[in-house]
Amino acid sequence: MNKQFNIPSVLSYERKLAPSDGYLYGTVWEKRDDERAQTSLELKEKSVRGTISNRLSRAELEKQLSPKNANPQTVDACFLGKEQDTLRLHFTLKILPMTGKPSACNDKEFQDNYLQKVENYIKTYKFEELANRYAWNIANARFLWRNRVGAEKIEVRVSYDGAAPIIFDSSRFTLNSFNLGDIDDKTHKDNFEKLAGEIARTLRGERPYLMLNIDAHSLVGKMQEVYPSEEMLLDKPKKSEKSKVLYEVKGQAAIHSQKIGNALRTIDTWYAGEEEVSPISVEVYGSVTVEGAVHRPHKKNDFYTLFDKYFSSEDGETKLTDEQKHYVVAMLIRGGVFGKQNNSGKAKKSGKKKDSSSSNEEDTLDNSSFSLGDNVE
Repeated sequence: MNKQFNIPSVLSYERKLAPSDGYLYGTVWEKRDDERAQTSLELKEKSVRGTISNRLSRAELEKQLSPKNANPQTVDACFLGKEQDTLRLHFTLKILPMTGKPSACNDKEFQDNYLQKVENYIKTYKFEELANRYAWNIANARFLWRNRVGAEKIEVRVSYDGAAPIIFDSSRFTLNSFNLGDIDDKTHKDNFEKLAGEIARTLRGERPYLMLNIDAHSLVGKMQEVYPSEEMLLDKPKKSEKSKVLYEVKGQAAIHSQKIGNALRTIDTWYAGEEEVSPISVEVYGSVTVEGAVHRPHKKNDFYTLFDKYFSSEDGETKLTDEQKHYVVAMLIRGGVFGKQNNSGKAKKSGKKKDSSSSNEEDTLDNSSFSLGDNVE
């Protein structure tokens, strides 16, 4: 008999990949090994007169071009120093095992079924596919985002357990696939397999955690602009206020931990079935905000639909393909609150107003693990 399980109303998972903020430094490529040759990068405030570039009618344009309608702006910017040609980004990444119980679950039967399926997943796949993809996004320096574009050279160094760093030439690792066969250099291939193997071991619970120290050097050119994260302005700035505010920590330019995490989990190429596509970040509905697109539509191949198939019955493993299982487990590694409100918890049709604090299946991610999207700054 195929036993069925209800999705708990209280169900949450802690993230298993925890990046720090990334700190920006300026240096010279030939001296990138010498920390004495680098300096912390600071933000600079600029005041400029902007030009009219949005769509306007002829009458509106003539009005806007009047000298009294000038468009002055104050913005943050960040540049390398006069003698510097290389950006250094430094951050740490803590990886935790994906073998334990959910961080919160109020249904023991469901939890027992969940733990059995995770155990089966580990036995079958050993986290090798996911670990390879996470390691690939470290090696290719995807987390540099705009600082990667137009760089002459990019080098990533990864160290852990006090050992000598593993070094990657990021040009050998494409952004559009995760094919280990594309690596034609034995040293790079061995280094990659070493890093991916440690990540897989940690996710399997064979070590209590893995703390990676990651440095990326990007040769962008002397005195060139570099790009920290941009802060979200919740209110429209007044003319006397800055219209662009960059992220800094105690005076040092930095990249948000959320933006780094978004890059590391850009591993989902399974959303289009057999079709070859570029990876997107692992998200509940496969949303890519810069495209205005949802690649995992509701009730089709979104996370909740696949999660329910996987864990709500004893034979759930037979209902998903290998790729769908990788996606669901990657979402659990990402973390979040995924409980489902039961029918008994819904407001009765008695004219009473539904309690605004109640949740539904669509609104289940807590703020601590909510992704800011692919265009997160």
